[in-house]
Amino acid sequence: MESYTLIFVRDQHARPVQIAVPKVRVKQAAIAAAAVVLFGAVLVWDYWRLRADNAELADLRVEAFEQREEIAVFRGRLVEVDQQIAKVAELERKVRIIANLPGTAGVGGEGVAELAPEGMEIGTPAGVPIDPSQPTSGQGGGQPFPEIGDGVSGVDVLNALGSEALVLADGASTRADSLDVLLKQLADKRQRLISMPSIWPAKGWLTSRYGARVSPFTGKRQMHAGIDIAAASGTSIYAPARGRVTFSGRKGPLGNTVVLDHGFGVKTVYGHTKEIHVSTGETVERGQEIAAIGSTGRSTGPHLHYVVEVDGKTADPLNYIFD
Repeated sequence: MESYTLIFVRDQHARPVQIAVPKVRVKQAAIAAAAVVLFGAVLVWDYWRLRADNAELADLRVEAFEQREEIAVFRGRLVEVDQQIAKVAELERKVRIIANLPGTAGVGGEGVAELAPEGMEIGTPAGVPIDPSQPTSGQGGGQPFPEIGDGVSGVDVLNALGSEALVLADGASTRADSLDVLLKQLADKRQRLISMPSIWPAKGWLTSRYGARVSPFTGKRQMHAGIDIAAASGTSIYAPARGRVTFSGRKGPLGNTVVLDHGFGVKTVYGHTKEIHVSTGETVERGQEIAAIGSTGRSTGPHLHYVVEVDGKTADPLNYIFD
């Protein structure tokens, strides 16, 4: 077997030591050393690669967090814009109703809490119980946006937000054009608007809406021609617009009642009042105190029964309330 001979000489007097190393062993040792060096190099490279990847991952996490924050802010702004557009649409709808202009229909009325808070001793006003299926007042925003999570990526959320932004932009443009036309139509209707009942006649709790309901007296379903606003006895009642007092006194089941004629075929009625502060024939202005909430007539507790009549027919008072 071929081999390499290694001779070791310690000094000139010592006997030389010879070691024979087969060439195969040398080759194997060289290959093993090369493998160790290569393996070490791979480990070092993999270490630095993982370190670089971790650094990049940390940066990506920071960037993803910032993007989530930006998406959340963007989402919130879109919701606010959607709600503002809904409010503008509701305002336009009410103006069109009041000004007798063509427009869309819908629910209306905000600014008075639904039902009195628990523990408030003001009696049970006419109109209770309320049909829980009745829609609440106001309008909400658009559809809820997707959240980043299982099956939903940031790209999906951004696409949804982008689509919603386009819809809102189109809706805002359409609403702006409609309002521009509306303003031109209202140019010659200023006096009509001044005379329209557009504020809450009293502050309290909306306990019964306009429309069909179960009567608290008969237990049968019947038409409720106005709305009921419950409040403590003696709470002030205000004229919702300029008008002339055409009735002031006792009026059957309504008890102490005030009727205002606002012109343009519009009248308002205030029933079950405790006190009346105006006289028949007197002209009142918007915001003027005309009576106080009571429980006179056919009533189960202190509240105001508020009616709006247009051309002799009752209408939903909430359609005429702006604030």
